[in-house]
Amino acid sequence: MFANGLLNGRRILVTGGGSGLGKAMASRFLSLGAEVHICGRRKMVCDETAAELMKEHGGKVVSHGVDIRDAAAVDHMVGTIFETGPLTDLINNAAGNFISRTQDLSPRGFDAIANIVMHGTFYVTQAVGKRWIEGKHRGNVVSIVTTWVRNGSPFVVPSAMSKSAVHAMTMSLATEWGRSG
Repeated sequence: MFANGLLNGRRILVTGGGSGLGKAMASRFLSLGAEVHICGRRKMVCDETAAELMKEHGGKVVSHGVDIRDAAAVDHMVGTIFETGPLTDLINNAAGNFISRTQDLSPRGFDAIANIVMHGTFYVTQAVGKRWIEGKHRGNVVSIVTTWVRNGSPFVVPSAMSKSAVHAMTMSLATEWGRSG
């Protein structure tokens, strides 16, 4: 369906790229010619994914072990990536979730989700975006959200609230950063 080499010259960061949807997206981007960076808390998982994808498709996958809940660690990772050239695209895919009756949620349980989905997504987006703006680079951000953003859903309140925040951030930044490309 897509032309070979469609993503040649693209440098794409996929958060949560070591498994699941992130791994599938990273695989497809690589197969279309992109240089792919994947990150996740479990560096070994990302390393294994990078090796597997390069064996399958060739190309270049760079693995980063980072907890996106740590703003300083995220900024360091993004700075390291930009040392060899700017990213062209960011896929905010990393997430956490569990099923729980809202009345049973502890503050720690709520924060576990909100800190990954809302805070982590912001930290990565800001770290990449400020470098794009400073360097006058154009870029694209895709953030994975859910239908819960529009209609809510029982038993996943921390995720629904956090994904709604990501959606609001995306709309806000489209207006704020759009003029910078």
